[in-house]
Amino acid sequence: MKLANIPRVSNITKDNFIENYFKPQKPVVLEQAIADWPAFTKWNLDYMKEVAGDITVPLYDNRPVQHKDGFNEPHAKMKMAEYVDLLKKEPTKYRIFLWNILKEVPALQQDYRFPDFGLKILKGLPMLFFGGRDSYTFMHYDIDLANIFHFHFDGEKEVVLFPQSETKNLYKVPHSLITHESIDFSNPDYEKWPALRNAKGFKTTLKHGEVLYMPEGFWHYMKYKTPGFSMSLRALARNPKNLGKAFYNILIMRHYDVLMRKLKGQDWIDAKNEKAITNTNKNTKVLVEN
Repeated sequence: MKLANIPRVSNITKDNFIENYFKPQKPVVLEQAIADWPAFTKWNLDYMKEVAGDITVPLYDNRPVQHKDGFNEPHAKMKMAEYVDLLKKEPTKYRIFLWNILKEVPALQQDYRFPDFGLKILKGLPMLFFGGRDSYTFMHYDIDLANIFHFHFDGEKEVVLFPQSETKNLYKVPHSLITHESIDFSNPDYEKWPALRNAKGFKTTLKHGEVLYMPEGFWHYMKYKTPGFSMSLRALARNPKNLGKAFYNILIMRHYDVLMRKLKGQDWIDAKNEKAITNTNKNTKVLVEN
């Protein structure tokens, strides 16, 4: 894959961010944007265990999608204290995904502020994500194609991004928001996935206190190099085309996929995965012939 390093700046003004990154829809890492937040010094795994240890949290692993799985249905549950102990003890595939801290731990709201980057942040949707060493998310994009600000804490996380324009090279699974689940985006097998040679994207490693801006609808793959966690804040897509895709995903695509899983079972999942391969390789063949 042709991956450029995501640009990094120590800090940024609102006007600079809008002009150089939001308008051209380019990712950027802000290295010191939250150094004045209480969370910058307080937030680590031990602190989360202290303030949320008795809360039962939903856990997800890297198992392939099955037709019986509900939308965002967790694979296991555990007390936060037990989960933090597990993260520190050994590598684990279990991750926390889309954990709303406004709802679960209101006290954590005192540790951060909603930044003014010139976009209207959705204040009701601050989400936390946790993972153990070597755990990862499948390459995917968010259902609402939002502008995302991803704040990382405690440890390091590898990130790979692609714009929507690269979808043709990524083995996207139809009627879903993911690529084929067998692809290892940390070390892709180009013999098996030849179209990835054409994919042009971005990469970086996030460290504690750094903020990643992901433009509207960007594909993202994240792998925890160490145990850690992140918080995402989002702003609605501004591009009318992306807004249209968001409404389609939420109102039509998601419900259609759930219906077909019920009607066809695992055959529906298998057919979608096969289509991801044939569609993308067909496009690769056309590129080679031209």
